[in-house]
Amino acid sequence: MVQEEIRRRNVGALLRHVHLGGPISRAELAGRMGLNRSTILALTAELTAAGLVREDPATETGRAGRPSLVVRPESGRVYVLAVDVAVDRLVAARVGLGGTVLERREAVRPRAGADLDRVVEVLARFGRELHGAAPPEAVCVGIGASYCGMIRPGDGMVRFGPDMGWVDQAFGAELGRRLGLGLPVAVGNEAHLGALAEQRRGAGVGYQNLIYLHGDVGVGGGIIVGGKLLDGDGGYGCELGHMVVNPYDGRPCGCGSHGCLEAEAGERALLDAAGRPAELFGRSAVREVVADADGGDAAASAALRRIGDWLGIGVANLINLFNPGVVIFGGMQRDVYPGTAPQVRARIAANVLPVARERVRLRTSALADDATLIGAAELGFARLLADPLGTLARVAPRPRSGCRVP
Repeated sequence: MVQEEIRRRNVGALLRHVHLGGPISRAELAGRMGLNRSTILALTAELTAAGLVREDPATETGRAGRPSLVVRPESGRVYVLAVDVAVDRLVAARVGLGGTVLERREAVRPRAGADLDRVVEVLARFGRELHGAAPPEAVCVGIGASYCGMIRPGDGMVRFGPDMGWVDQAFGAELGRRLGLGLPVAVGNEAHLGALAEQRRGAGVGYQNLIYLHGDVGVGGGIIVGGKLLDGDGGYGCELGHMVVNPYDGRPCGCGSHGCLEAEAGERALLDAAGRPAELFGRSAVREVVADADGGDAAASAALRRIGDWLGIGVANLINLFNPGVVIFGGMQRDVYPGTAPQVRARIAANVLPVARERVRLRTSALADDATLIGAAELGFARLLADPLGTLARVAPRPRSGCRVP
């Protein structure tokens, strides 16, 4: 039993290397995993026989002798369905092993309050279309979902989604039922998943300690410490947007408090500071303010400076608390950060301990608006990477015709 468990872990570790790092030679795998080449050969043979990887000759190196084989993920044959529920959009994608987005669907999400039924209806339709369009020999190994709210671990219940009024909504269970694929839906908070995606595939690669700030309507956050997501006792940790930065005369926040970071540095705060009417909202309105500031508009420039100062206070507090190697700005914050960078950096210089600020880097998301979607895909791949052969054995064959679940 011990040997079998070791083998299972090694098979999963090898597949994880290929999934996250892309094509890699057997020799490199042996070095990274600390295993001999014959063991790597045996593990690779198992994964190849299962249809999870393939081996191709390496490109010409100019060296004499037979070119070494390179292990590649079978992206077209093994995939997950990933969905991303943001305040203003719904996205679903078929994502192949290795993190390749193979096909996607997208729809606008109106800001119309608690809309579980519509959200699930749209995403289930997208999911069935993507599943039905996959090649007959392809297998779906998981379903991952990102949602802009606080998620109960284990069952995908949205405990609280302040921007759309969701309270205790059974999102994961209902989406799984309507998809009808016989697979559970793993659901995570969008900023948590964005942090994981950036650490594995984006601007945080190589960092074991990072902070990811995700802007949608408000400000979400994900913190990785020692390579692991900091999620708190109940799974609701890292609500960075509800860190109070202005307790005395702060703006009201959707959570019921005042002066939260997202109330002072979120979408509405920026648009109000720039003098934009209440009927203007969303990413297009935010980007317009940023463009106007770049063009020299005084009100837009002042709005970015104001937002940047509050954002800088929040970031300074986080750096003092967690000593990250990198702070990454994603979502709406990716658009806003370049115009607020002087204020953010000034706050860090003034308010962060010198030893904590000397190495920290500030970056925008490398995965852009797909960070949370890619994070959802990684959630979908988790079971496969933990036990590749066992997971494949448990996955039901894909129906040849599209499922229709009411």
